[in-house]
Amino acid sequence: MQKPRKLIALMICLFSVVALAGNFGVVAHAENKTKYDIGTDTTFAPFEFEDVNGKFVGIDMDLLAAIAKDQNFEYTIKPLGFNAAVQALETNQVDGVIAGMSITDERKQKFDFSEPYFDSGVVMAVRKDNDTIKRYEDLKGQRVAVKTGTEGYTFAESIKAKYGFTTVPFDDSSQMYDEVKTGNSVACFDDYPVLAYGVTQNNGLKLVTDKEKGGSYGFAVNQGKNAELLEKFNAGLVNLRNSGEYDKIMSKYLGESGKGVAPVERSRWELISASLPALIKGMGNTLLYTLVSLLVAFLLGLVFGFMKVSHNKVFRGIATVFVDVFRGIPLIVLAFFIYFGIPQALDFKMPLFVAAVLTLSLNAGAYVTEIIRGGIQSIDPGQMEAARSLGLPYRTAMLKIILPQAVKIMIPSFINQLVITLKDTSILSVIGLVELTQSGKIIIARTFQSFDIWLVVAVMYLIVITVLTKISNRLEGRVRRG
Repeated sequence: MQKPRKLIALMICLFSVVALAGNFGVVAHAENKTKYDIGTDTTFAPFEFEDVNGKFVGIDMDLLAAIAKDQNFEYTIKPLGFNAAVQALETNQVDGVIAGMSITDERKQKFDFSEPYFDSGVVMAVRKDNDTIKRYEDLKGQRVAVKTGTEGYTFAESIKAKYGFTTVPFDDSSQMYDEVKTGNSVACFDDYPVLAYGVTQNNGLKLVTDKEKGGSYGFAVNQGKNAELLEKFNAGLVNLRNSGEYDKIMSKYLGESGKGVAPVERSRWELISASLPALIKGMGNTLLYTLVSLLVAFLLGLVFGFMKVSHNKVFRGIATVFVDVFRGIPLIVLAFFIYFGIPQALDFKMPLFVAAVLTLSLNAGAYVTEIIRGGIQSIDPGQMEAARSLGLPYRTAMLKIILPQAVKIMIPSFINQLVITLKDTSILSVIGLVELTQSGKIIIARTFQSFDIWLVVAVMYLIVITVLTKISNRLEGRVRRG
């Protein structure tokens, strides 16, 4: 039993180092009370989006920067996506959220809002070559795309029974627009400034209705918390309005006619070239999280794999529960539970790196446990019996006789798990992990060029997975020959 104990100690040390590294930011946050973590959306132009240099810009970003300068506080932007940002605020993972967030009575029950900084409205858009849908009555029996959490979503839900259409919700504006452009839905509802800006940026849609009266956007903090931050935001907003800086920011992105930023015309190759740095960085994050998570998963698999084949019923039971739980919970649910659920229950902040590694490691660890169990049990039991009859201790027989043969059987399954875990990182974009897939989403939100970007992302995944598979196959061949 010495081997499992050493592995457990190594795992504890590894997680301690990772957690300590991630907590440096939390400690600094606690010591410097004028620095805040602010959650935001990733695809809500012109309020927040990433420019060609990888910097988050937009009305919300410029307002926040100007207010922070005016009120002398620092902040770190956490681009999580709207739904994840709201959950992060609710669970105290961030101090505030600015994401074109409408002030509603329902949200006021959970959050404290600033004074409104923008009065929005709702408009309907269709594909630019669609001449049949011109008013709400034309939507009867049709599908209509909406983005969750927006004024457009609320408005569409309020009239769908009257006009007889069904809504299809999406988390990203760009996905909603693609739904309409592909013809799966005939129209979409969204906040007026967002849709109007998208049309000027050649998103492939056109506006067909007048603006409906909507709500106001506000900066949000958790109810009863960060009152000082809220006061600073309100005070800074007043100063920006008085100085004329507020109007300059609005004019920069909207202008008098909603065309404050001209679209950048690029060829397909120019678009791909400009997007590659962000995509390569995203792939680097994908590989980092994959390798770290697989290392931890392998250690977990060793511990619980040995427990699975142990003669001790308690150890076998613990290992069985571990495998059943983490193999049975969908990865996205596990990610939400670890990053939002646990911190809320225990009232602490969890670094995104730790949450992502834990999610991937626990999920992959359950599968690695079964790979190791299957590999060990595939070896003829007579070999262990023969080794023990010759006087070899169980530990020595396992390490010297059984495992070397089992490893050769396990390698193909390990390779397969490597590929699965690499692709699973894309799911963690729901908690704000900016890996390759999320990098593609962010670029599409700015360029509206889905085909080109997703093609590049697919090719990058294919190249990396093929290279890793070839390397692993060569390693497998050497092990088998050895």
